[in-house]
Amino acid sequence: MDTSFIRTLDLCRYYRRGEHEVRALDKVSLSIAKGELVAVVGASGSGKSTLLALLAGLDTPTSGHIEVGGRQLAGMSRNELAAYRAGRVGMIFQSFNLIPHRTALQNVELALYFDGTSRTERTGKARATLERLNLGDRLDHRPADLSGGEQQRVAIARALVKNPDILFADEPTGNLDYEHTRQIAGILTELNAQGITVIMVTHDRELANRCTQRLVRLVYGRLAEEVAP
Repeated sequence: MDTSFIRTLDLCRYYRRGEHEVRALDKVSLSIAKGELVAVVGASGSGKSTLLALLAGLDTPTSGHIEVGGRQLAGMSRNELAAYRAGRVGMIFQSFNLIPHRTALQNVELALYFDGTSRTERTGKARATLERLNLGDRLDHRPADLSGGEQQRVAIARALVKNPDILFADEPTGNLDYEHTRQIAGILTELNAQGITVIMVTHDRELANRCTQRLVRLVYGRLAEEVAP
């Protein structure tokens, strides 16, 4: 019986660079169960972030299939794909991507701005999510007044406030020191234990070994191996 929650089949993403064709992702077939915590590892240029962007519906494959929860992403209308990104998917980035002139609370509230949530409910959910990540005393702080680890926790809160089914983390500890890396790894592990499917791209093999259930290694856009850490 196929228990796949996320499945790709011969997934390809090619693009042109001058006269050359770059195969950022080349016939990757992958299956991820609901509730798994999977790390995608590999050298720079191996296709890790490309894979994440395709699974999150931020990019379109050249060929191949992506299925999430029994639905083909390619079969979704523009509105359905936008709803998938807005409701089912949470994104965390290496560079945090917080709005500098907004407070931590306002940055998290913005994730709910376009889905019809009332202002009062947005504020309540954002506050509760930040408090859940031990940022209750940082609600009115702007990004420049927060440490790198605190900024990444705000970014995680922004992804979580929507109650997503899937959390995509693209190098979530790439700009952090060891102690903050350990904290973020613990948060991701805890969220996964609560039932969220987590797919994390990382250069940090130690981090991947510490907190994930399976490693997927890409080499030049191809799936090289899948191993338990």
